[in-house]
Amino acid sequence: MKSFIRYISKHLISFASFIIVLILTNVLVYGFTFQRVIIKGYGDNSPETMLKEASSAATMDGISDNTRQKLKKNHIWAMFLSQTGKSVWSVDVPSDIPNYYTLQDVAVFSKGYLHDYPVFVCTTKDGLLVLGYPKDSYTKLTSNYFPIRAIKMLPFYITGMLAVDFLLLFFAYYFSKRKIIKNTEPIISSIETLSNGKPVSLSIDGELSEVASSVNKASQILSRQNEARANWISGVSHDIRTPLSMIMGYAGRIAEDDTVNSSIKGQAKIIQKQSVKIKDLVQDLNLVSKLEYEMHPLRKEDVRISKLLRSYVAELLNTGIPDTYSVEIEITADAETAALECDARLISRAINNLVQNSINHNPQGCGIKLSLDYSEAVLSLTVADDGIGLSREKLQELKEKPHYMESIDERLDLRHGLGLLLVREIVEVHKGEMSIESKLNCGCRTILKFRK
Repeated sequence: MKSFIRYISKHLISFASFIIVLILTNVLVYGFTFQRVIIKGYGDNSPETMLKEASSAATMDGISDNTRQKLKKNHIWAMFLSQTGKSVWSVDVPSDIPNYYTLQDVAVFSKGYLHDYPVFVCTTKDGLLVLGYPKDSYTKLTSNYFPIRAIKMLPFYITGMLAVDFLLLFFAYYFSKRKIIKNTEPIISSIETLSNGKPVSLSIDGELSEVASSVNKASQILSRQNEARANWISGVSHDIRTPLSMIMGYAGRIAEDDTVNSSIKGQAKIIQKQSVKIKDLVQDLNLVSKLEYEMHPLRKEDVRISKLLRSYVAELLNTGIPDTYSVEIEITADAETAALECDARLISRAINNLVQNSINHNPQGCGIKLSLDYSEAVLSLTVADDGIGLSREKLQELKEKPHYMESIDERLDLRHGLGLLLVREIVEVHKGEMSIESKLNCGCRTILKFRK
């Protein structure tokens, strides 16, 4: 557990470190980007620089040609006001700019704008030089100025950086999640397998090796317990056979002895019949435990299920069943030649258990139908009867029984639990699926599906 906590903590610290690095990167990129914009706003073409250059080249008679061309190139207009406030010369002054200004006008626009044009002024010995920049090029404050371009770029920059940040965080989360899932998925899968009572063998290097070692240790303990349980069931089954055979033998003799009265003979036949059921129950219990703990060797081979189904029905009819029961078989054309890699003995056992359940559960008789269908690489084997069926509560109880299922019937001679569990175990070891459908007085239908 400690190693797992360290592993998660390491990833959390790595993610937090990535966020810190991302924030620092944002700050550096922000500073670098806007530093360039600001420096450019204070560069060779900045108002401060252009004002100094123009004032040194301006007189009452005009301005030098080089300075005039530079002003035009940078879309800057200029005018020179005399001591009386009159414009004595100008360069590209917009038509809405007056030619005469009072002292109050000069005091107002020198700190800000003139008809929405940001203007910058410089006094000379002959008058006042005014430089005007295009609208929306600069914003002027009392003590400083900033390029409008930089201010307009700010929301786009913030939006772009946030988008990049979210994208990088998503990728960091995604790849971190993939790495964590990749490293922990075998452990989670092994734990799920352990929770189903199956042993596992996990091999993981690195930080989670201790967790893998703990899982393997738990698996070994579970395997030993399963083996001990299976061996105990097998031993009990073996020990029961001898006294059970004696009971069946003595009961048979009594039932066939003509000197015994009919009442005792009837009781002996009951003992004999119940002994056979105990014998079948013990065999089912032994086989279920071996299948559940994977201790039963599977002899798989390609088997034509249609042929196996017909052989079973023929044997069932030859051994004789009461006239109150009828057996019908239906095989589709596609299923006729379909083969399944399986243990034929176990599949036959599963079919027999389902048929016997129908017989035992319907003592008054019923019709039994065995169907085989093959579609979309799925072989479906169905055993259905038109007997008394199961109520919804009984069916739900039957499906939810987690282990060796008890009888759901009040009569001792009807048993659905262990026989169905054995069928389920046989289906599972063949990687198939089992489903039961039933309604009270509407029969019972069990479907076994195997994907080829």
